[in-house]
Amino acid sequence: MGSFLTLHYRLAGPQGDVVNTFNEGPATLTVGAGALSPAIESRLIGLAEGARVTIELAAGEAFGHRSAEQLRRVPLEVLREHGADDHYGVGDVVRFPTPDGNGSFAGVLREYGPEGSGWVLFDFNHPLAGQPVTFEVQLIGVL
Repeated sequence: MGSFLTLHYRLAGPQGDVVNTFNEGPATLTVGAGALSPAIESRLIGLAEGARVTIELAAGEAFGHRSAEQLRRVPLEVLREHGADDHYGVGDVVRFPTPDGNGSFAGVLREYGPEGSGWVLFDFNHPLAGQPVTFEVQLIGVL
């Protein structure tokens, strides 16, 4: 925990890649900082520099199971605070600040409420929640 890892990685679900750094510069992450799920991080511990492995994680193991509680109606005013609501479409990812203002979290816009309702529906589940995940990694360096 706390080590810096420089690596290339590919994170994919059943519909394909979500993140793939193999065709660009490598990423540098801190183990335990939350950039990757704990289930994925635990598989990185003990890998030797230069190792290249593919890890298969069962549905829900990497990012938990989908939760209906993570579907939330958000007032249009909140969406407008982050840019004109007509700039967002269904399927767009929108970042929101955390209540303390020190971070952010993202949600996927799933639907606009009926005309005059004043709300939009967001899905705050991780996009790969409840799905099997393939994680391919090439560990370049450990500090």
